Amino acid sequence: MLTHRPTDLAAWTTWFRDAPIPVQARTADELALLAKAEEVRGDVDAHQLADSVGRDPLMALKLLATVSQAHRARHAEGGRSGPETVTAALVIMGVSPFFQAFDASPMVEDVLAGQPQALSGLQAVVLRAHRAANFAVGFAVHRMDESAAVLQLAALLHDFAEMLLYCHAPALALEIEARQRADASMRSASVQREVLGVDLAALQQALMRAWSLPAILVRIADDAHAEHPQVRSVELAIRLARHSQNGWNNAALPDDFGDVAKLLNLSPAAAETLVREIDD
Repeated sequence: MLTHRPTDLAAWTTWFRDAPIPVQARTADELALLAKAEEVRGDVDAHQLADSVGRDPLMALKLLATVSQAHRARHAEGGRSGPETVTAALVIMGVSPFFQAFDASPMVEDVLAGQPQALSGLQAVVLRAHRAANFAVGFAVHRMDESAAVLQLAALLHDFAEMLLYCHAPALALEIEARQRADASMRSASVQREVLGVDLAALQQALMRAWSLPAILVRIADDAHAEHPQVRSVELAIRLARHSQNGWNNAALPDDFGDVAKLLNLSPAAAETLVREIDD
């Protein structure tokens, strides 16, 4: 476990690139049952696995990083991007190899045993990621975007660096949380740079490239492409999940509803209704 901050972005990237990615205990239990079913009946397919993997952003990240790096090694000359969804990654990897590769994944609950605050912080980020993913796919469906599954995954993974920080450097993650709680006006990136020496968005971009994650996921997570409708859909999904995590009274929400209205060509009232329906 990381107890002090690495010296720079390159050092942070190397440390997290090589650290094991833990998964939620619930995910491990579900996958153990599916592994048993595959052993006994041999009838587990990629779509069944995707249901379990896709509910856990850390497991989805672990799978995508593994398959994407293997894909890069096989297609180094072709320049082709790796699989862009959980289901596609599972199809490429195969059911049996998946169970063999991830049979003994560490579990979040073991990694953070005795650190209930860090575990609670991580669970809050995971819950926010699920809500953001739901918003993103809802917006994509409304826009009739054929990449809805990719946008859903992009929103689910949007804050994976924060999740990994809670897992591997809980003291630093909790210090950031405490500073933001003490002064809600401070920008997240500023607090992160004070505590970590880097901001998590830059670390996340570096990790995505180090793991050869699909180009579309890297692009969606990059603020430089903020005006693209797909990027905008995910950005608004993340904003809504953050601003509504403690209820629908946040002062920033009317602006969010207005921006959703522009994206989806709706009235602000209709946009708010749609957002609340997605979240039900």
